[in-house]
Amino acid sequence: MGNQQVTDNKSIEGNGKQNPAAPDGKKSQELSKRIQVMKRQAKSRSLVLQSQLERYMLVPFFVLIPLIVFNVFIYYDNLEYGLWFSGMIVVYTIVVVVLFIYNRPKISDALMDFAFRQGQVQKELLKDLAIPYILMDFEGKILWANPLFYQILGSRKLAKKSVIQIFPDITKDLFPKRNNTKVEFNMQYNDCYYRVEMRRVVIRDILPEEMEGEDYEDGLIAMYLFDETELRHYIQENKDQKLVAGLIYIDNYEEALEGIEEVRRPLLTALVDRKVNKYMQNIDAIIKKLEKDKYLVVFQQRYMEQLQSTKFALLDEVRAINIGNEVGMTLSMGLGVNGNTYNEAYEAARVCMDLALGRGGDQAVVKDGEQIYYYGGKSQGVVKNTKVKARVKAHALQEVLETKDQVIIMGHRLPDTDALGSGIGIYRIAASMNKRVHIVINEITSSIRPIMNNFIGNSAYPENLFINSEQAVNLMDANTVLVVVDTNRPSYTECPELIDMTKSLVVIDHHRTMSDSIQNALLSYIEPYASSACEMIAEIIQYVSDKPKLRPIEADAMYSGILIDTDNFVTKTGVRTFESCSYLKRCGADVTRVRKMFRTDLDVYKQKMLGVENSEIFMDDYVIGVLPSEGVDSPTVLSAQIANELLDVEGVKASFMLTEYNQTIYISARAIDEVNVQIIMERMGGGGHAAVAGAQLQGCTIEEAKQQLKSTLEQMTINGDL
Repeated sequence: MGNQQVTDNKSIEGNGKQNPAAPDGKKSQELSKRIQVMKRQAKSRSLVLQSQLERYMLVPFFVLIPLIVFNVFIYYDNLEYGLWFSGMIVVYTIVVVVLFIYNRPKISDALMDFAFRQGQVQKELLKDLAIPYILMDFEGKILWANPLFYQILGSRKLAKKSVIQIFPDITKDLFPKRNNTKVEFNMQYNDCYYRVEMRRVVIRDILPEEMEGEDYEDGLIAMYLFDETELRHYIQENKDQKLVAGLIYIDNYEEALEGIEEVRRPLLTALVDRKVNKYMQNIDAIIKKLEKDKYLVVFQQRYMEQLQSTKFALLDEVRAINIGNEVGMTLSMGLGVNGNTYNEAYEAARVCMDLALGRGGDQAVVKDGEQIYYYGGKSQGVVKNTKVKARVKAHALQEVLETKDQVIIMGHRLPDTDALGSGIGIYRIAASMNKRVHIVINEITSSIRPIMNNFIGNSAYPENLFINSEQAVNLMDANTVLVVVDTNRPSYTECPELIDMTKSLVVIDHHRTMSDSIQNALLSYIEPYASSACEMIAEIIQYVSDKPKLRPIEADAMYSGILIDTDNFVTKTGVRTFESCSYLKRCGADVTRVRKMFRTDLDVYKQKMLGVENSEIFMDDYVIGVLPSEGVDSPTVLSAQIANELLDVEGVKASFMLTEYNQTIYISARAIDEVNVQIIMERMGGGGHAAVAGAQLQGCTIEEAKQQLKSTLEQMTINGDL
């Protein structure tokens, strides 16, 4: 038994010397002390167990006491029986003593042998653990490791280094803290992926009292490596094999065919079909033509990265088709990715297609879960020559208004002439139907004050025509319809609370839709090709059944909205723009009167020149300026005017003016035709049109916003997005 103990101790010490990861110097001495302490603890526990068994073996001797007492009572009663019972006690005592003497060494040997074997089994189990496992100190120094860990490293010499040096993904901050006993994270090493689990092994509580004052660390760290490479492979394989549902629409099928000879029309459609089919065959997709200008595609998700890396080159390929057609064909694509069911993927594709068309077409929209990604959209929106949609929307708007007694009209924050003018147009439609009408305006800026002065105090209009947000909230009831004009984003409106308070909602806007656009509207009329909301409403008024007649000051308000948004008919001006202006002119709009309303005083003109002076050329193609807002009544309007004028500088492809107002940084972006500022502003959380766009930033300074804009331009130029 003693020899077995010595052998076991030597074996342990020998193994400790052979461990290549064992520390030297002070660390080695501390580890040796810990091992000796653990040995003494194991021996102490074995002795405790042995003493407990010995107490059980003494039980027969304790039984002798009641037997002797019982024998004394028998002597008093009957001497013969007492002698006979005494003999029985003597025999019992001899047998118990002999068994005790005989079994005691055997039990002790068995206990020691069991303890030895148990220690050896535990040692072998730990050594042959099917998981790479190490013990290290709180500096990352490896104290012990099993063979599987050495196999991962490929060399035992590496084990002499710290885990921080071996694994780049591991830092000391990831080690378990004193108030945390377990840490899990993922890392990559040698093309393999591991889930790492670290646990604190506390040894302070098992030290004997005489060693509590020693300078020991508070414990060790056990680290396990779980290889998840194969698991990740199958997860990725499963993800790659999921099906993506897609819709492809030709944006301007009818318009493109109208501009080409009739004999060439089949050739044009055949070329588009060939481009679409060839492109989809390269990704092993199933494609089905639903209608003459609509396709349904299904393909594996593994090809999505390929399509995204090429930024959906099919858009450019179809746009480049030219066989003499005056108008190039453009496509819109909507793709639903990572749907839980095929129907869910298709619904996501349909939502993406609505977004793509609402943003003007010629782009791809991908919906991956809750994330939405946009590709393309660099071309101008296709102007529809037909006014059928305007007529349909006009009748639908009339039906909505007829069901309610009150109409509240709301534009975007800091309304401009387009928001006010379109609101006046809706007022005229509702007023002709004898409805109570209110327009929500919280702040009257210098840009709209000349127009509002024509209505405020005018006996032909109700005193409460213009109300603020608080009044609108109090007036809102179940019998009220809310009409949002010149914006489709809830956060941009004058009073976002009104949107949540009504079930009768109408949205009329000419800006491209975003993923956070207003949802669940009874009527949504969004046309990105339109120059302004006033243009759209001027068309609607002409198709309303009652044919309301605009008053001259109302026509002036709507005309000014078109005039400002088109920068004096320079930007986004189409045939329908001039047709709307012609209608407003017939209603009494006066160009001279409008021009006089928007003349600026000398101080404002000086501020405009100051904004020009603070401008700089960036990357040779862009001009970026800052307009100080101190002393300026409407800095956002003035910055937009400066951005328009900076486009007259030779060599400038796009201009950006920044100004701070009410703790918000406003960016006005303008371009002619070489750069799409809308996609630039979308990267910064804004939006708009290809030539006219903007963004609002909060929580940053004017210099930080300027630097963010520069970084966005640089990154998009490197990626080829501009």
